[in-house]
Amino acid sequence: MILIILRLAYIQLILRSSKLPESQFTLQEMSVLQRERGVVLDSGRGKFYDRFGIPLTDETIPAAVLFPVSQQVREEGHEHLEEIAHELQTEVPVLQQTWSNLNVPILWTKPGNNVPLGLKDNQVKQMSKLKVSGIEILPYESRYRSTFSGMQWLGYLTQQADLQHLTHTGYAFQKGASGLERTLEPLLKGKGPTTAYYTVDGRNQPVPGTGIRVKSPGNSYYPLHFNTTVDASLQHKLEQLTMNEGMNEGAIVVLDADTADVRAMVSRPFYNPLDIKPNQKEWNNRALQAAVPGSIFKTVVAAAALEARVTSKHEHFYCSGHYGKYGLSCWKEGGHGNITLEEAFADSCNVVFATLAERLSKPQLEQAAYKLGLGRRVGWEATHILGLPLLRPFDHEQSGVIFTDNAPIHDGGILAQTGIGQRDVQVTPLQAANLIVTLLHGGKVQSPRILQNISYSNGQLMKELPSHSSLSSEGSIRPQTARLLKHWMEKVVTEGTGQSLSGSLWTLAGKSGTAQVIVNGRARNNQWFIGYGPADQPKYAVAVLIQNASPDSRNRATIMFGKVMDTLAAHTS
Repeated sequence: MILIILRLAYIQLILRSSKLPESQFTLQEMSVLQRERGVVLDSGRGKFYDRFGIPLTDETIPAAVLFPVSQQVREEGHEHLEEIAHELQTEVPVLQQTWSNLNVPILWTKPGNNVPLGLKDNQVKQMSKLKVSGIEILPYESRYRSTFSGMQWLGYLTQQADLQHLTHTGYAFQKGASGLERTLEPLLKGKGPTTAYYTVDGRNQPVPGTGIRVKSPGNSYYPLHFNTTVDASLQHKLEQLTMNEGMNEGAIVVLDADTADVRAMVSRPFYNPLDIKPNQKEWNNRALQAAVPGSIFKTVVAAAALEARVTSKHEHFYCSGHYGKYGLSCWKEGGHGNITLEEAFADSCNVVFATLAERLSKPQLEQAAYKLGLGRRVGWEATHILGLPLLRPFDHEQSGVIFTDNAPIHDGGILAQTGIGQRDVQVTPLQAANLIVTLLHGGKVQSPRILQNISYSNGQLMKELPSHSSLSSEGSIRPQTARLLKHWMEKVVTEGTGQSLSGSLWTLAGKSGTAQVIVNGRARNNQWFIGYGPADQPKYAVAVLIQNASPDSRNRATIMFGKVMDTLAAHTS
């Protein structure tokens, strides 16, 4: 008896306030949970906003909650079941069966999926008039709308079972699986959910008179608010543009020319964060995945040749249409004839850039690429911040490739193919857009941000995430080289492969590119255009990539770039 008394005293005075093994609850909290049956209305997870404070997640919707009740209570409301079923978009037998089998309360979901059904105002009024016991209309915080979008950078959630909550609420905690939801997971978790619950007796029946109650963490600082650099209105406009133009695969990246902040990032095909099909990989963010760049890489080759002083802006070349070795030829049948380096850049002459690449070594090309932010991750990141060893918001950002590790240093064929952006070279659309920002900053590489600050729920700033540069160990290219390349990009639009852009709302500058790739055993093309506008006072740097295009089709990325810039011009005015 003495041992039992001591044990009970230990449990009552000490153990009751200690967390149980493999649980976030104390013994006292678990004893309360045993008497409760509830439904989670808000997970308490951190919320995302665009740069103007417009919510990107978490929409409050009225939703129907079915609570387990006795058969007698269900029969009392039987006369209204037909009206209830109509408002819930179901049939009476389905509603009866679901309701009779409940052990815990549930949110009524849309037919065919697990997304809670959002009710309209007239539906809420009608169901509230009926006053059926066991069915309540409560405010539910929906993480996403069940729509497709190109915001893969935001990510999606997976459910992770928590047995304590699952038993008493039927709720499985959610965890970030990709995008910002994954990279910021430790900060997003919050302080616990908001739950609507009622008290049960030992027979699992509601205790009369207790009613339905709501409890939440009651913390004025949480959940945290994550303020992105994205302009939600612009993002939606560009998503609509890709649909109107029939763009099926690829990406568009829009960076602020001054700060390198991401203003929009669209990935095709679109994804639905509430209906992820992992095998289809539509949740992958193609803006962060490396692809063969084709002629946009000639910008790097030109920089490398000028920096190594193996050419000058005054040098003349001759293009016959064939390089004479490695089976390489120019895209223009019959060639460009006598041509200057500036004209070769504007007209994207393969022969000239293969010649320049062969004058260089593998290290020289790699160094120039690193100096311009290619061949490495450039997205904003920080170490030892907010209690995290590393904060890297861009999820699965690829570093790209210039040469494979086993590529010989002085192989002419490899160098020539690299000179026209083929062979091993791979670049992400984010890197390509940031390459433009680098040139606009005189050769100084910036680190694009997509997250600008984190604040507490009460509006108090928690942490500012300031912009920073991303210089390589190789240093930077010379400012005069950057200025020359910018001038040549203007020539691309006025005299070269981008002349179709001359009628745009802004004067533009940039570089086109077409890369030959193999997709599922078929010859296909990557079509690119990178550039900036307005040319005289740059506001935005843009990269457009259209993938899996027919080899016989014209460069649709150039057309898309012009439409993106026109959208930006109209959006900015």
